[in-house]
Amino acid sequence: MPSIRHALPDNLPIRLLTRGDLVACADLSEDRGWPRDEHRWSLLLGAGTGYGIDDPTGKGLAAACVVTSYGHTHAALGMMLVAERYARQGAGRRLLVHVLSAHGETPLTLFATDQGRPLYEKLGFAVVGSVERLVGRLVLDVRAEAGGADDSSATTRRATARDLPAIVALDASVFGSERTQMLARLPAFSDHFRVAERADEVVGFAALWPSDGSHVIGPLIAPDTGTAKALVASLASDTELTMRVEVDTRHTELRRWLTEHGLTAVSSTALMARGCPDVPGDWSRRFAPLTVATG
Repeated sequence: MPSIRHALPDNLPIRLLTRGDLVACADLSEDRGWPRDEHRWSLLLGAGTGYGIDDPTGKGLAAACVVTSYGHTHAALGMMLVAERYARQGAGRRLLVHVLSAHGETPLTLFATDQGRPLYEKLGFAVVGSVERLVGRLVLDVRAEAGGADDSSATTRRATARDLPAIVALDASVFGSERTQMLARLPAFSDHFRVAERADEVVGFAALWPSDGSHVIGPLIAPDTGTAKALVASLASDTELTMRVEVDTRHTELRRWLTEHGLTAVSSTALMARGCPDVPGDWSRRFAPLTVATG
C-alpha cells in the first residue's frame, strides 16, 4: 500500500542537530528502509555537523543530513534523508542548498544513490568514481587463515593506543586531509581494529564495526592489494557475522578476491565531488572508506 504524502511547509527552519537527536535520526533511517544504525549516527553527530528540519507534526525529523569537515581541504556530505511522507516536495533540495551555502567554497564530496544523483548533478556535483558493496562471509584457505595473505610481506596485529600517531600520519597522506578527530574515535567505534606493519613501520590499517547485525570493514588503508587482503583476512578471523565492505571499484583485484572467497556484490554507489576535480588523497592506497557517510 502506497504511503500517505503530507504537505511540508517550505518555510520550516533548518537547524543544527545534536546527540539528543540520535533516536530521531535513527527513526528517519528506518522510515526510508535503511538500518537504524544508532551506532553510526552517534559517530557522525559527534564528529560532524548535522542539519535537520523538524517534522511540523512534532514526530521527529522531516529531513536530515550530516557534513564531516576535514579542515579547509574538503568536507563529506552523508545521510541525506527525507521522510517518505514528505518525499519529492523539495525538502532535500532545500536542505542541500543550505549546506552548500553554509560551507561556502569548501569542496564537497558524497556518495550518491541512483535516486539522489540527479539532484546532486543539478547542484554542481559530478561523478568521479564509485564503490561496490560486497556482502557475505569470507571463506579462507589455511594459509590465509594463518595470516599469510597472498603477495603481502606485511604482518597484521591488533592496533594499540601507541599506534595512533603513526595511523594519523599515514591516513593524512592517503586520505588527503588530517582527520585526527575521526580516527581518535575509531577504537571505541570499532569492535576490532588492526594495523599492518612492514619493517616495524605501520603501512596500513583497517577496522571492523557493527551495523544492523553485521560487521562493516572500513576504513581499509593499505600500500598494496596483498596487504589489503591480509587486513581483511585478519578481521574476518575475529567475527562470525556477515561482513560488508564498500570497495573502490578501481581496486579490481581485491574485488575479485573477495568474490572468489565468499562475498557477493549487491550494489554500486557513485562517488561525486563539487568544487574539486576529484576526491583528495591517494586512491591507490584507499581501498574502502570508513563509511560512505564520512567520505
